[in-house]
Amino acid sequence: MVEPHMVRAETMAQIRALPRSARPVVVCDVDEVILHMIAPMETYLAERGLRFLTPEHKLTGNIAPVEEDTPLEGDIVRRYIRDFFDEHVHAQDLVPGANVALRRLSAHFDIVLLTNLPGSANKPLRIELLKRFDIDYPLITNSGPKGGAVSVLAAGRRGPIVFIDDSPVNQDSVAASLPSAVRIQFIADPRFRAAHTPADHIHLLTGDWDETTRFIEAILAGEIRL
Repeated sequence: MVEPHMVRAETMAQIRALPRSARPVVVCDVDEVILHMIAPMETYLAERGLRFLTPEHKLTGNIAPVEEDTPLEGDIVRRYIRDFFDEHVHAQDLVPGANVALRRLSAHFDIVLLTNLPGSANKPLRIELLKRFDIDYPLITNSGPKGGAVSVLAAGRRGPIVFIDDSPVNQDSVAASLPSAVRIQFIADPRFRAAHTPADHIHLLTGDWDETTRFIEAILAGEIRL
């Protein structure tokens, strides 16, 4: 069983800087949810003679040289990930409908973007890229499981509290730290989504922003009770 996670100090400082609000909130990841991550990462890896071994939702233990089946060591993978975020985020494109959906949901919810990044210096690059797609909501950077951060973001708010993220680790963390949250696992890449079996605590597995919006609005209207 996953234990509740505490929020990191650097993440807490960013959350405390947000205006206080009692509105419902959508806490939304960025990579593979708002911006495509897997496809541009595949291109980046291929240019370096690397590939994903399987459509399994992880990076460490799943990247290897093209002609080999032995995955690279974790520290090497982390260096490639950092380089991608430092130099190649411009290759990330919008997941269709994400900007329209978030704008529509913002009529009833605060929108907070919560993303794991390998370094705080990447935050301005990420904000600039999102603004290019007309997505301009508070961006909180985090490291590690997100349950603690989501719990703090939910404090003092009326429901529903909606969490949208592709990562099974982050979904498990939120389920442990804030069981009342609506948990939507959004995986934009159809290959990786089809290969994934969601945990029992996932309320919706999707890669479609229209479906996501309808689901959240139905919960808000009381048409779906979880």
